[in-house]
Amino acid sequence: MLTPAFDLSQDPDFLTIAIRVPYARVSEFDVYFKGVDFKFYAKPYFLRLTLPGRIVENGSEQGSYDADKGIFTIQLPKETPGQHFEGLNMLTALLAPRKSRTAKPLVEEIGTSEVSEEGVEDDDEFDWEIEQFPYNEVSESALNPQYHYGFGDLRSGVFQRLQDEFSDVVDIKDPDFTSAAERRQKRLAAELAKFDPDHYLADLFEDEAVEQVLKYNPWWTEMYSKMMASLGKSQEQENHAALVSFSEEEKYQLRKFVNKSYLLDKRAQRQVYYSLIDILLAYCYETRVTEGEKNVESAWNIRKLSPTLCWFETWTNVHEILVSFGRRVLCYPLYRHFKLVMKAYRDTIKLLQLGKILLCLQH
Repeated sequence: MLTPAFDLSQDPDFLTIAIRVPYARVSEFDVYFKGVDFKFYAKPYFLRLTLPGRIVENGSEQGSYDADKGIFTIQLPKETPGQHFEGLNMLTALLAPRKSRTAKPLVEEIGTSEVSEEGVEDDDEFDWEIEQFPYNEVSESALNPQYHYGFGDLRSGVFQRLQDEFSDVVDIKDPDFTSAAERRQKRLAAELAKFDPDHYLADLFEDEAVEQVLKYNPWWTEMYSKMMASLGKSQEQENHAALVSFSEEEKYQLRKFVNKSYLLDKRAQRQVYYSLIDILLAYCYETRVTEGEKNVESAWNIRKLSPTLCWFETWTNVHEILVSFGRRVLCYPLYRHFKLVMKAYRDTIKLLQLGKILLCLQH
């Protein structure tokens, strides 16, 4: 089955779904919708959406087909007229199947026997003849503990087999056997060794190029201005949704993304959000100094400015992220000026205020 290209829009009373199926047979198609579920089938296309709001069948639903464009347009009434459906641009989340909710625990122990009121069942007796071995005390250094890193600190052991390939990508050596505290100490030492007072003073007093990039307006500036203007007129979210529109290429990329779920505790969630801020700071700096034109050094620059990427740094608060970013801007890139640090701070705040949909527009 093929997942067709589709687009969603809304007004106060209806949700409109436009589905592009240029090679489908018009006489053979099925549509099902109820609550938050929507399904469309027209061989060889199949589309299943989990909607962010409830729709209802009440006789006012409509459908049409444009034979020239090969587009089905289906208009579905909202169960609660006037309700605003959020996240209609988040195509990957809409395509993800709805998770079943049960009373079962998320984590179960497998292979345990049932325990009766009298105690352990007779047929689950302990094997007293199990083979034994003498105890040998092992030194702590011989245990070679592995440390975690990556998204939510969920990875370990990756660089044992890929150390040669990634030696030029990350600055930390042997991250599998380096604790978070040791990674930070080595990072701070590397920054102190790299700081060049002459380069810093040259950019401070001969700042013509820096002043030019400070005047540059990134792609999100106009959207942010429109959002602030709409906030001045109304607090309703419907006015903000119109600010975002994905191109056909961007919609295609969104449909290719895999919607993954991770079971993260609160500490891991905070770590993921802190890492996002760190990477966004590097991205905003790079976008500004290249004036929106990527080059062969862009990926290196973002990686170098983000300790999350090059040192597998773990964060505990926003302050230490801002301090780290400021240090690295004054140590590594071509333009090393504190005004660029402050500008990147403000740019990142704007991106975060624009919301997660705008983050999808970053290339």
